Amino acid sequence: MSLPKPNSQAPDFSLLDESGNLRSLSDCKGCWVLLYFYPKDDTPGCTKEACGLRDVFSDFEKISAIVFGISADTVESHKKFKERYNLPFSLLADPEKTVIKTYGVWQKKKFMGRQYEGIARTSFLIDPQGKIVKIYENVNPQNHAKEVLSDLVSLQR
Repeated sequence: MSLPKPNSQAPDFSLLDESGNLRSLSDCKGCWVLLYFYPKDDTPGCTKEACGLRDVFSDFEKISAIVFGISADTVESHKKFKERYNLPFSLLADPEKTVIKTYGVWQKKKFMGRQYEGIARTSFLIDPQGKIVKIYENVNPQNHAKEVLSDLVSLQR
């Protein structure tokens, strides 16, 4: 499945967060949403990305933006990851990869000459009407949070 197109309606979903609560994109109408897909809890790049978002999270809150991280990890794995790094946003579990595939981020990847399928580090910025306004592919975990914040500030002008 390919990535949704910019300016299209973001596919709705319902997934369990790290506390076992059902979270739906449709519950976020009226707010900006950063939906970021990442390969695996507690790996170096994913930790760097999550902690970068954590470190500027108060800026996301000031502009009423919601952050959801999604991976194929379990609720329990998300709970440990969130507690270990004191993450202030929700991590959503998609072990069946339903939402991951709907958003087109389950892709062929290469690492050290080996080809396999996995989650491509990709984010979607969704406006208050539920439309995808920007897609970030091949995300750099180091500076992603600041890049998204900068885009959010300019989009709200």
